[in-house]
Amino acid sequence: MEKNAKDNLIWVDLFDNEIGSGDKMETHVKNKLHRAFSVYIIHDGKMLIQKRARWKYHSAGLWANACCSHPRWGETLTEAVQKRMEEELGIPQGSCFPEELFSFNYFSPYEGLSEYEIDHVFLVDYDGPINVDPDEIAETRWVSLEDLKSEMEEFPKRFSTWFLIATPRVLEQLK
Repeated sequence: MEKNAKDNLIWVDLFDNEIGSGDKMETHVKNKLHRAFSVYIIHDGKMLIQKRARWKYHSAGLWANACCSHPRWGETLTEAVQKRMEEELGIPQGSCFPEELFSFNYFSPYEGLSEYEIDHVFLVDYDGPINVDPDEIAETRWVSLEDLKSEMEEFPKRFSTWFLIATPRVLEQLK
């Protein structure tokens, strides 16, 4: 395992202390606990959600928060959040400043791999232009918080595991 490889994910213990790193696929196949983040974008009582690209190796075609990814080895959460928002949504770095709300641990098995993450959840109020990377995101939509809550209750299979876990806590904090 190359500890300083640019694209390696950060392996952590249950308390989010860094303990190593590994290739993205290796991390998911070997069920390694790793650091991740989820960015929620809101504006004027609505939330921007994304449908994951159909080619994604898990949760393809499911709805999730606007930006979800992993910091890479040697990258801080703040750097990673700003960089991925630019790469995936076309939001220029420094044009908004997401605030971390909380983090949570979860494990979700998929065929031949898993997501075992400490997911740091960020929130930002943003209403500027969005230019999605089609390799990451199939589509986006703004949805009212009330409609989102109803849709999640009625059709949970349409959403990613981490979104179903984190979103109620995000919605509670927005009250």
